[in-house]
Amino acid sequence: MGQAIVGVVARGGSSVELLGRADAAKPVTGDIVVLAVPYPAVADILTRRADELSGKIVVDITNPLDFETFDSLVVPADSSAAAEIAAALPRSLVLKACNTTFAATLLSGVVGEAELPTTVLITGDDADAKSLLADVVIAGGLRAVDAGSLKRARELEALGFLQLTLAAGEKIPWTGGFGVVG
Repeated sequence: MGQAIVGVVARGGSSVELLGRADAAKPVTGDIVVLAVPYPAVADILTRRADELSGKIVVDITNPLDFETFDSLVVPADSSAAAEIAAALPRSLVLKACNTTFAATLLSGVVGEAELPTTVLITGDDADAKSLLADVVIAGGLRAVDAGSLKRARELEALGFLQLTLAAGEKIPWTGGFGVVG
């Protein structure tokens, strides 16, 4: 997903830097930081980089799956990974986005054989942060929809979980998924 997001951002003309495990000493310099990691890696990143993420837009793309059983989410039903991240980063603007798309649909800009436009659903509590992220997504050739407050992240995570389990079970292809028709 990280490489796919880099592709979208670069297509839109914005600069992007990808930091991996080997880059622990590199500072975070961007205005928008995308946590393109598996959910279990988030806690360590937040512990190590909380101060650097202060004042930044932090985009959570995780789906907090139980990776051992692949049959449930590991956050409480009335919460979300994004809500947990927001609680850990009170001086950051946390958004949820890109967790309901696959890397292939981000790169191609279409979903499935019907070639519906790829739509990135964005939740968050700061309208300006959501608008800025939507502008980046749109500049990269995709559609963006404001899906409401950060409280709606739990529904996005449930939708992302369903889509992942359908693809893993070979019910839909990894180039498919859910599309939004407007």
